[in-house]
Amino acid sequence: MSRHKSIMSEALKEEIAKELGVYSKVSAEGWGSVSSRDCGSMVKKAIEMAERSVNH
Repeated sequence: MSRHKSIMSEALKEEIAKELGVYSKVSAEGWGSVSSRDCGSMVKKAIEMAERSVNH
């Protein structure tokens, strides 16, 4: 199975994970341990951040 290149930088993913309170799980168990719901929340947060940067 091929791996797709991530659009979000690792630093951005970590920042968002910290904001949402899931970074401790990521640091202990890796990104695979993050629930689908939390991943969805991370994507939503990234979209909100991108929209704010475009609109300002």
